[in-house]
Amino acid sequence: MKKFVKRALVSIVAVTATVAVALATTTVVNVVASESEKDAIDSYGRFVTVDGRRMNVVIAGTGPTDIVLLPGFGTASPVIDFSPLVDDLAADHRVIVIEPLGYGLSDGTESARTTANIVTEVHDALEQLGIDRYVLMGHSIAGIYALEMAARHPEEIQAFVGIDTSVPGQPHMDTEFPTDLLAAVRALGLARAVVAVGGVGYETDAYSDHDREQIAMISNRTSMAPTYLDEMSHIASNFADAEGRTFPEHLPVLLFAEADNASNPDWVALHEAQAESVADGAVIPVPGGHYLHHTHATEIAEDFRTWSSERMTSPQ
Repeated sequence: MKKFVKRALVSIVAVTATVAVALATTTVVNVVASESEKDAIDSYGRFVTVDGRRMNVVIAGTGPTDIVLLPGFGTASPVIDFSPLVDDLAADHRVIVIEPLGYGLSDGTESARTTANIVTEVHDALEQLGIDRYVLMGHSIAGIYALEMAARHPEEIQAFVGIDTSVPGQPHMDTEFPTDLLAAVRALGLARAVVAVGGVGYETDAYSDHDREQIAMISNRTSMAPTYLDEMSHIASNFADAEGRTFPEHLPVLLFAEADNASNPDWVALHEAQAESVADGAVIPVPGGHYLHHTHATEIAEDFRTWSSERMTSPQ
């Protein structure tokens, strides 16, 4: 019995030592790689100063209508993420991609990631750019932030277009995330290891190998960082604050929604209810995953053109 206990203790010590060495290695690799990647990340866009921080924006194309694009939660590089859609829309629109604080090449921030603060920062950036009349288009959680923007600035927003956007009342958004654990995962370099093994997605032909390399490096910079985790910690309260909210009744709303959401069979119905809350609302179900703009950018752009052809000819 004593020999068994001794052998068990030796095994436990050996395993513990192995794990400790592995974690020390990933931690050092993460620090060294993060430093070396700083110069390897391509610069794009331009900075505006918001609340003392640099917010990155990209403006592409020209046309009579401005489109402001807002990303879904945690998107490493909104500019690269939206690039297939921007490339199409910029042929006849001016398209402004906002990288909120903590996203893409923008600085992080210690300001709480409440809907109110995020909307204030985005609008501050638009003011500095002289953009005061636009179609607001967003993906995923941008649908929650858009409700606040439309309530505050109804005179500016000509229409809202959602790309599989979040809606008030959708299930499972009261989840409390283990942000302290995730911060440790980042500090130990495990988040980088996951990206290295699992990749970053973006496997469609719309994205190049270079795009994927850039997204991986930017993801290593932003994912599980303090600003990212603070926004994650506010998801439940931001959704709770949005409960029962609708867009202004006069605002035209077009919603592209994942047609077959296996985890939420009522997904399209939730969007139809949101569209019905305004005088001019429409839902277009699209076959595909949550990131519809990765695989259906051309269809989204063309459907938007058809839908907006009459609505954008005069101020709403």
